[in-house]
Amino acid sequence: MTDKDRNIIMQNEFPLALRESRFAPQRLYYRGALPTGDAIGIAMVGTRRPTSSAKELCRRLVKSLKGTRAVVVSGLAQGIDSYCHEAALEFGIPTIAVIAQGLDVAIPGERRELARHILESGGAIMSEYENDFPAFKGNFPARNRIISGLCRSTVLVQSKLKGGALITADLCLQEKKMLLAIPGDFDSEAAAGPNAYLDQGKAKPVFVPESLYVVAGIPKVQNANSEPTATSLSQIAATGCELSTEALTLFKRFNGFRKTFQELQDECNFKSNNILAILTELELSGLVQTQDNYQFYFNGTT
Repeated sequence: MTDKDRNIIMQNEFPLALRESRFAPQRLYYRGALPTGDAIGIAMVGTRRPTSSAKELCRRLVKSLKGTRAVVVSGLAQGIDSYCHEAALEFGIPTIAVIAQGLDVAIPGERRELARHILESGGAIMSEYENDFPAFKGNFPARNRIISGLCRSTVLVQSKLKGGALITADLCLQEKKMLLAIPGDFDSEAAAGPNAYLDQGKAKPVFVPESLYVVAGIPKVQNANSEPTATSLSQIAATGCELSTEALTLFKRFNGFRKTFQELQDECNFKSNNILAILTELELSGLVQTQDNYQFYFNGTT
């Protein structure tokens, strides 16, 4: 790639959540397309030596983000990082790779092709390092702060008890963002990191890959050219999620109808704050859609 392909952005132009991050660098170099202002960054990180089932696990996790405004952010490393980038490309989800070297430094092996596919798909490659700055060992922890900084939440997919992914997880916690972790076999070395964070209460578990978007709080969005797709209670149950009694009551009462917030207040006995919490729960589950936060469309199946 030529210098014309490389762009520079300063802090006040940073995309996603990085502008507000206390770990933000002074500037970033990037190639490709930056995400839109309403996009939601979700970091997905893990070991370079994952289990044999990790690729399918990453596919299922990333697939759950299809139909949302999520952007998958990772580090283009072998293993979990690459699996998550590849899954994002497969399912048409924007993805950003943050690398620990200058953009003019050649990326070796299969990762070079992966980087090319990311750019061709409308994603981006980012770095805080200039031109041909080499990938020194100390660059990688610094790179991880940008991965976390870009994102609302971080998913620790697989990791040993020590590793770069845990640095990203700790940075996520330092900024009081949501850390998610995938539980694994207690005998598996690749699950030791996520299991430790779950055991210590530092991370929130994602028991079923298909429920990632719900646990991460990333709602599905309605296609402007089509009617909302109905979600069923059985589909939600299959993800391992349970709706509150109040949410079930409100959904079953108003399913198939559009209601304003005032109408909901007038027609049920819940307090305003409770209604807001219930609507949020139903939106995240795909059972309620709204485009203006005024009218709420209850659209699901039992």
